[in-house]
Amino acid sequence: MRTVRNGEATIGYRVDGDGPPVVILASTGRGTAEFDALAQRLVLRGHRVLRPEPRGIAPSAGPMDGVSFHDFAADVAAAIAAEGGGPAVVAGHAYGNWIARTLAADRPALVRGVVLVAAGAKVMPQATIDALTMINDPASTEEQRLAGLRLAFFAAGNDPRPWLDGWHPAVTASQRTARPLTDGDWRAAGTAPMLDLQAADDPFRPPETRDELRAQYGDRVTVRVIAGASHALPAEKPVETANAIADWAAGLP
Repeated sequence: MRTVRNGEATIGYRVDGDGPPVVILASTGRGTAEFDALAQRLVLRGHRVLRPEPRGIAPSAGPMDGVSFHDFAADVAAAIAAEGGGPAVVAGHAYGNWIARTLAADRPALVRGVVLVAAGAKVMPQATIDALTMINDPASTEEQRLAGLRLAFFAAGNDPRPWLDGWHPAVTASQRTARPLTDGDWRAAGTAPMLDLQAADDPFRPPETRDELRAQYGDRVTVRVIAGASHALPAEKPVETANAIADWAAGLP
């Protein structure tokens, strides 16, 4: 694990492999250790993989109140700069796609392309948001949390038990409060190419929303759907996710 400073924050990040850089950002309240299989596959495909930890997940630390997506994006930018400055393909899982898009808008020279891994629809079903809140509640029983994971994160036949652990409620709270504090047109990811990598069974992304980003941003957006997965896409289908990222990255300028 390496560390880099960004103002008052210290950001820890893993580095694996050699080649064109791919940065992987975690989803709400979770760290990047669970992306080992995804990272290993990307390394086999010829990439150097960076995995910065969010503030609040050791060794990353820094202000967690009164911060915005721009602050979190600057943390990622510091890691990319420390490893040579990119430009990198930045793949954000779920919440992480918002930070990836913000980084592309704020620091375009560092970003070659953005991958939205299991990004939610513009309007997400309330039941899925409620499930995330419940899973992060220490008072929830294991049975309740498993039900929430099956509802919102894991497709039928995929084991949700590994995700009973690995939640950081303080990180979730900080990340959630960052959204209303974020200004600017971060959603467009500047002018970067985007891969909208969806899971076929993701309730955060109903089938009728498959093309909403392509309709808004045009040919900059490539849509690909992976079967047999839900919102925990990179944990459920790490090889397929890595291959989709590497295939798309190979076609970038």
